[in-house]
Amino acid sequence: MSQVKKPPSPGEGGRWTGFVTTRPRLSLLLALVVTALAVFAGGGVADRLGSGGWEDPGAGSTYATKALEREFPGSQPNLLLLVDVGAVGAAGPAAGAAGVDDPAVAAEAERLTARLAAEPGVTGVGSYWRTGMPTLRSEDGRQALIAARVLGDEKTANAVLDRIVPSYRGEHGPLKVSLGGQAAVQREVTSTIQEDLLRAELIALPVTLILLVLVFGSAIAALLPLGVGIVAIIGTNAVLRGLTEFTDVSVFAQNLTTALGLGLAIDYALFIVRRFREELAAGRDPVAAVGVTLRTAGRTVLFSALTVAVALSAMLFFPMYFLRSFAYAGVAVVLLAAAAALIVLPAALVLLGERVNSFDLRRLWRRSGPAGSDPGRAGGGRGWARLTDLVMRRAPVFAVATTAGLLLLGLPFLGVKFGTVDDRQLPVTAESHVVQQHIREGFPGSPGGALTVLTEGASGAADLDAYKQRVAALPGVLGVEGPVSSASGTGYAYFSVLTKGEEVGQEAQDLVGLVRAVDAPFDRAVTGQAAVLVDAQDAIAEKLPLALAVVVLATLLLVFLLTGSLLIPLQAVLLNALSLTAMFGAVVWVFQEGHLSGLLSFTSTGDIETTLPVLMFCIAFGLSMDYGVFLISRIKEEYDRTGDHEGAVRAGLTRTGGLITAAAVILAVVMVAIGSSRVTNTKMLGLGIALAVLMDAMVVRSLLVPAVMKLTGKATWWAPAPLRRLHERFGLSEGEPAPTAGQSEPAPVPAGSR
Repeated sequence: MSQVKKPPSPGEGGRWTGFVTTRPRLSLLLALVVTALAVFAGGGVADRLGSGGWEDPGAGSTYATKALEREFPGSQPNLLLLVDVGAVGAAGPAAGAAGVDDPAVAAEAERLTARLAAEPGVTGVGSYWRTGMPTLRSEDGRQALIAARVLGDEKTANAVLDRIVPSYRGEHGPLKVSLGGQAAVQREVTSTIQEDLLRAELIALPVTLILLVLVFGSAIAALLPLGVGIVAIIGTNAVLRGLTEFTDVSVFAQNLTTALGLGLAIDYALFIVRRFREELAAGRDPVAAVGVTLRTAGRTVLFSALTVAVALSAMLFFPMYFLRSFAYAGVAVVLLAAAAALIVLPAALVLLGERVNSFDLRRLWRRSGPAGSDPGRAGGGRGWARLTDLVMRRAPVFAVATTAGLLLLGLPFLGVKFGTVDDRQLPVTAESHVVQQHIREGFPGSPGGALTVLTEGASGAADLDAYKQRVAALPGVLGVEGPVSSASGTGYAYFSVLTKGEEVGQEAQDLVGLVRAVDAPFDRAVTGQAAVLVDAQDAIAEKLPLALAVVVLATLLLVFLLTGSLLIPLQAVLLNALSLTAMFGAVVWVFQEGHLSGLLSFTSTGDIETTLPVLMFCIAFGLSMDYGVFLISRIKEEYDRTGDHEGAVRAGLTRTGGLITAAAVILAVVMVAIGSSRVTNTKMLGLGIALAVLMDAMVVRSLLVPAVMKLTGKATWWAPAPLRRLHERFGLSEGEPAPTAGQSEPAPVPAGSR
């Protein structure tokens, strides 16, 4: 038999609750001081963020890249100047006919080459006119390349490009110069993301405020979640700024800061404010209402934040700083959003009291209704009760149909192909994208895109020549150039291996393994875009089982501590994973296969960047657990109070269904604003997470969870005796305090169509 637990008394609570409720002005003052300091500390964070981080720093390709940059800076050009003679009308018919071999064109190009070679921070400058290499001349003879290496890390390279780009871009006599290469692409990605992020914030904030007014009615209540979100975003920017002093941080992390800062802060504030207004409506004074809210909804918010933080922290297991940056930003913004919701927001509620329901703007378009009504109450509550009754009456049908539908939506992911980022992340009009597209379509080979083999310790030219012949005989090799030996006498040399097909296609990836398998009596390391991709895939495959195990085990433990059930944690993990299938299927169908590319304005590369599925899983799984904890905690509260399993499921959905749906819609709006970015990976992240959030709230929480809980019945709450004792000692017992004198019990939940 189940035991109905005794709710805590109104006097119960920790020091934290007492401090917030008895010293609200001091709490707000401290929060304002900390926020002001965070504004100062986080200043200029965007200028210190990088746009790379997809490579494994411990891989052989990374070692080879660094050694080549040190010993042979010209071997891996990351800046390409596309010289076009057909685009300048003033060149005249003579220059147009001779193309890049015209003497006037050659003279001006040589002047540009010499000028670039003299620039500080630039080395390894070469050109078609200096080397005569056919790979640096377009097949129609109208274009040629000047190649160079910009030294330093991304921040240093961006500073160099900021200085030199304006003086090289544009017309120079008979030439028109455009800039491309990896360094130019990264610089343009960084600036585009920063511009898009500002636009996303300008879109998301007013739309979110309008939606919050629709949810709460009160303009005062609607502003509170936005305040919590702004505090979380400002605090996280300060954290990221501090981290840049010690490690690399990706510029993409700022998108997550904005999305989760607004989204989770709104989720937590919705839950807190909703419960506070319920307690006010039950007759409690503001201080007592906040105390009850913190002991119930506050604990749920804390557990929810921990589950989301655990999911995001899994990215710390991977060596690529692109993924680690999202862990830094994600964990920081989640914990700061929870802290603001549990400290700043309750203090504001104590001071506002009944005024939290002021300025009910919904009265402008409705005839009547109580101020402070919320989603999931009144007519909306009856609707959720009827839906829950329908689902539980047809539980097997809803469980099977919903599961089958979600699995069907995920089928395209079975055909996923992994790749790496390149210029096609940018809009088709972006300068570096245009340059790289000209190179792909009009030049023989791929300047800057071949495999490079670094050798060390070769005993003589004979060994290097024999090795070259063995590599040249491999399938998929067009030719091998080199060896080029180091002039410093360090024993380094390198070969350039020209490959067939796409630079990072499957044939190039297979060739990486073949080249690495060629025997040689000296040390060697292979790099190039395909090698970097192969090493990144290997690093993810190696760390993924550990990351998944940590997420799953931590989730099981936290949900067990919340519920005391053996079955609910397993249900939570499985249903959360199931809710992600539509997102992964859509990512492949849209972004890999190119459906809707015209509507969404992106260029499909035929693959998905290797790290993105890991990133999207961690974020979406965490957000799914966020909504799951909200629903499960309310169901458990009702079950502890009544002992009625089906009644508890009905009451939980009635009281939180509208709230979860409203929170999901608001978060989806924020993610869609992020997804309006012109950078494809950011677009994929924003739109994919928005879809996952909506599917979780509207399908999994509304249909699948009640159906599964109906099928499992009271066994849902079972746990063996040792685990029950463990939960009684360490678990979270959440319940609504018993009414005090003069207060009435909350109204019973409508039975709907029972």
